[in-house]
Amino acid sequence: MGVSLAKGQNVVLNQDGTPLADVTVGLGWDARSTDGADFDLDASALVCGPDMKVLSNGHFVFYNCLASPDGAVRHTGDNLTGEGEGDDEQILVDLDRLGGRVSQVVFAVSIHDAERRGQDFGQVEEAFIRVVDNLTGREMCRYELSCDAAGETAMVFGALYRRTGEWKFRAIGRGCEGGLAGIAAEHGVAVGP
Repeated sequence: MGVSLAKGQNVVLNQDGTPLADVTVGLGWDARSTDGADFDLDASALVCGPDMKVLSNGHFVFYNCLASPDGAVRHTGDNLTGEGEGDDEQILVDLDRLGGRVSQVVFAVSIHDAERRGQDFGQVEEAFIRVVDNLTGREMCRYELSCDAAGETAMVFGALYRRTGEWKFRAIGRGCEGGLAGIAAEHGVAVGP
């Protein structure tokens, strides 16, 4: 098992010195039992430059755009129910294919149609993000969100980032206003009608 992180901590992913080429970022959650509509949570990735803005609108990878233009970041598909054990959604990142302009990939989760359904992250439990080395299948790190996020409809779970030639992961666990559109706008995605 990999390193267990607390909010704000970071870790060098290949700290054992093994080459690291591509990873799977797994995101998971459980919705508390409610009398209302089913929960549909959506994972997304934002491929950013040093200014924390996406390189282009195509570098916002989510259920309607399953791959970045270069194919380095790929979403495996939308899980509409979150049922079952393990990762609910996965995003594959080919670190070798990310260009030099990429300084980090930010991972977020939003609740689909949260406002209309009256849902927020206060009704979500056992949320986590983990990074797995695709070559070895080894989980390198995991962050289990434990913060009270009542009222939040979207959250940044964590980020992969490049520093001095090494790939690191930071546990973030920060709520964002405005759901998926709010996360997109915060990172420079042109969100229009």
